[in-house]
Amino acid sequence: MNILRKNIHDNRFLRLIEGALKAGYCEEWTYHPSLSGTSQGGIVSPILSTIYLDQLDRFVETTLMPDYTKGDKRERNSAYGQVANQLQTARRQGDLERVRALQKELRQHPSKTQDDPGYRRLRYIRYADDFLFGFAGPFEEAHQIKDKIASFLQTELKLTLSAEKTLMTHAHTGRARFLGYEIGIMYSSTKLDRSRRSVNGAVGMYIPEDVIQAKRKRYLRDGKPIHRPELQNDSEYDIIIRYQGEYRGLVQYYGLAQNLAQLGYVKWTMETSLLKTLASKNQTSTTKESKRLNATTKTPDGPRKCLQLTIQREQKKPLIAIWRIATQATQKSRHRRPGHTSICPIEIRNSRKTPQRHM
Repeated sequence: MNILRKNIHDNRFLRLIEGALKAGYCEEWTYHPSLSGTSQGGIVSPILSTIYLDQLDRFVETTLMPDYTKGDKRERNSAYGQVANQLQTARRQGDLERVRALQKELRQHPSKTQDDPGYRRLRYIRYADDFLFGFAGPFEEAHQIKDKIASFLQTELKLTLSAEKTLMTHAHTGRARFLGYEIGIMYSSTKLDRSRRSVNGAVGMYIPEDVIQAKRKRYLRDGKPIHRPELQNDSEYDIIIRYQGEYRGLVQYYGLAQNLAQLGYVKWTMETSLLKTLASKNQTSTTKESKRLNATTKTPDGPRKCLQLTIQREQKKPLIAIWRIATQATQKSRHRRPGHTSICPIEIRNSRKTPQRHM
């Protein structure tokens, strides 16, 4: 509360916030008092976390990042340089076969020295009380960063890092979890853009496999798609709109993922469940429902097959419900190498699940 009082002088508002912090919470119809922090899922929890952890943001920006940022760029890899010189010589001589062989060999070497002792980068991102650090440097210095963060949180904010949930991950061999995504480093010597490797060392975001399975589980029974009996009293229009809304929200949230196509499994499961729900409602078969609703719709990527229900209305525009693949605009920069986040081999994460007091 002292942090709020520094910039807010409305005592009525301050009392309201203090009352919300002490209000407690209900779990399985049982009241529990608030011993610390805000209740998980509380509407004011994200904004209070942001206000309280603003001091951590300033500490990272003014202290940690300057201390762990060195060099303008990495040194050039000597092996890469030797092959590049040989390639230039072969081009001048017009030896096309040797040029092709040297181009393939060149792609087997990193252009920069990955363990350059004169190069360090530290990056930081936070949402509410979840934060992620990306560090290009030795493992020992990553431990130092973690210890400094833990010390600052303990002394300045009276918070502790959970040893179980604060993880350190090498991004080349593992992936960090952050806000429902898996984050790691991409590597491919065959993905080329103008004859250059375009994804090596770039940060990639992925949909976790357990998320895909969890989303499918809602529409499965014994491993097979089933109908949803709780929707049978709804109209066909409402059923299709519900399914489409659920799938669209999932696709739009994970639109930045490199493996977005993996949602095709979820799409097939949901579509089969939708057809079974409509077939159960109308006392018919999924094949007949599919033929009845089969249509083609225009999308930014061209015509696509879909399931479409049209309800004609007098003197009004018809109601149209469409179930189709939620398309995403292709981003040319998705596979390009970000300028200041090209390496992110260490993750330090804090994610609290129990209610704790932020102020």
